[in-house]
Amino acid sequence: MVEIPAGRVHMRDDRKKTAWTVEVGSFLLAPVPVTRELYDAIVRTERSGFEENVGSPDCPVTDVSWLDAIRFCNTISLRSGFEPCYEVGADGETVAFDVQADGYRLPTEAEWQHACRAGTDGYRYGDLDEIAWYRDNAEGAARSVGAKLPNAWGLYDMLGNVWEWCWDVYDAQVYGSYRIFRGGSWAEEARGCGATVRRRSHPTFRIDDLGFRLARTKP
Repeated sequence: MVEIPAGRVHMRDDRKKTAWTVEVGSFLLAPVPVTRELYDAIVRTERSGFEENVGSPDCPVTDVSWLDAIRFCNTISLRSGFEPCYEVGADGETVAFDVQADGYRLPTEAEWQHACRAGTDGYRYGDLDEIAWYRDNAEGAARSVGAKLPNAWGLYDMLGNVWEWCWDVYDAQVYGSYRIFRGGSWAEEARGCGATVRRRSHPTFRIDDLGFRLARTKP
């Protein structure tokens, strides 16, 4: 895990024409997205039916819902001797976040954006072809993690390869429980691979270019 320094993040929602600032404390973030190999080793699931575009074991796992990611975080936390961050309700979809827990979790979108930019203030932290797999160079599939250049804080694939789930609800009044994901993907055009791009999906949906990355609150 990479230690991400504290900072101030300027957020915006182009749909609603709003902007706001978030103070982010120091936290830990995995240098690469969760891979197929790690995911299957922890949750021991059969992924038949999701074989197209998933690539080799060191490619990011895809076709995982937000709720799948939440359950994975809890499982790997327990196996690592940490306290799980999430409590899933009896309905299987209501999730409470224990901010005091020391286990693995999803980053908030402010944490994700802060980590992605790594002290820069532009749309990207480098030349897109050098830092990201996207529609023009990925050849129609997810690619092995860590093969492109990292950002200044040693984080790989923050842009491109796969979108990454974040903790946050997108807009509860309009979209209900839809959650945010960030970063662009192997299937995305260049303009969609940027530090401020925000997308959303239902927490039960599984998408072939959407994965996640592990975070932890700094002990």
